[in-house]
Amino acid sequence: MLPDSILQRLTAQARAEGAVLHLGVYYKNTLVSLCHALEDAIAQSQGQPVVLAAFQLGKWYLQEADRYGQLAERSRQVAILAAPDAGFAEHPTGERSNVDLVEIDSTDPVSQEWHLTIVSPSYCAMVLCQELSPADYGPAGTPQSDLERKFYGLWTFVPQWVDRGAALLVERVARYRPQLAQQLEQQLAAVAIERQTTPIDDWWVVTSQVVNYLQATHRDRHPDMAIAQLGFETVTPLDRNLVSNEIQAFLRLAELLDLADAKNPTASTDVAALAEAMGQLLDLSAAQLKSIRLVALLHRIEQPLAKVAEEAKAQMGDFCTLRGSQVLRLMPRLRSIAMMLNHLDERWDGAGLPSGLAGDTIPLESRLVALCADFQRSQVAGDPPEVILQRYRQDAGRWDPKLLNTLTLLAQGLQHGWQLPQVPLRATSGLWLLDDDGTAIGPPPTSGSTGI
Repeated sequence: MLPDSILQRLTAQARAEGAVLHLGVYYKNTLVSLCHALEDAIAQSQGQPVVLAAFQLGKWYLQEADRYGQLAERSRQVAILAAPDAGFAEHPTGERSNVDLVEIDSTDPVSQEWHLTIVSPSYCAMVLCQELSPADYGPAGTPQSDLERKFYGLWTFVPQWVDRGAALLVERVARYRPQLAQQLEQQLAAVAIERQTTPIDDWWVVTSQVVNYLQATHRDRHPDMAIAQLGFETVTPLDRNLVSNEIQAFLRLAELLDLADAKNPTASTDVAALAEAMGQLLDLSAAQLKSIRLVALLHRIEQPLAKVAEEAKAQMGDFCTLRGSQVLRLMPRLRSIAMMLNHLDERWDGAGLPSGLAGDTIPLESRLVALCADFQRSQVAGDPPEVILQRYRQDAGRWDPKLLNTLTLLAQGLQHGWQLPQVPLRATSGLWLLDDDGTAIGPPPTSGSTGI
């Protein structure tokens, strides 16, 4: 990392606090799609954001100048940093009252970085990368295609890190234009106050937008082939990078839902560890364990749309079931996972929702993750394991008795010192979740249900 760059300073802050920023490598075509998605989500969001961007050269800004003029119409303030270049300051967007262009010195390490930071009352997002050096590319050398250029860094929705990145960028602006930096600090402070009373529903819009844009880029690269048919033998590293970031978008959403729950901020990783341990005790296949882990990591996405589902049902009748898992259907590779998530509220006796499935017709992954999620939630509430298990036995119609026996065995082991591995939810690559051929996540559904 370049000394005194924003990426280096943010990483140093995290390290000093014992936190970890999960960095990865991104191709330019992935970053273009990602940034366009995050930018265009502004038009669909509830609040007016502060937008901070840094371009390596003024000419790259000129390619996006018209877009930033449109973004300014929905933003309270836009600040754009770039090394001086022909036409950088002359474009009409720079004449808008809420748009400021900051010409930075060509020796400033920020001139070698790619930044987009959106701080809104209803969502936050940040892309923070710097281009690989010629030496980093290795023997193959730098790519011939501009879209194959590689960047090292991160993108995140987590307000803590978005706010930190924004503050570091404002500090950099202060070196060149102190009054503008003071104005940006005031705007960011106003956003922080509004954020306390603004719903976070826009996270769903932003996640859907990211996946749609990444898939559109994928389709443009393969116009004659469906995305779901693309195996790893037919795709390039650029395609794999796009797929990885589609999955990361959902994992980042799950991370946000955990962070929003102060009483249970590690639910996703805790449930994933429990569910995977149970799967190992049941001697499930590697493919099933992979599916179970992903269902567990994403199990909380069912919750935020509950109110919307109730309103839709009131308007459209009982046939309308709007569930968070439907967001996953945007990505063909995640449809089997979406089906498993959709059946988390089924009951062993068939009295559950949404399909009234009973017994082994409920996907095994759904039964297992639902049991682990309820067990983890009850433990966080303060119930001892033996009390929880006794309650489960009394409600015989809710849980699979075979899985209940396995959970009892696991709970006894934990009381005698067994340790569950904890793997952070934040992943810099989602490719570990794909099957070997790269065409799907998880095995076919393990029940006779028709899905969602």
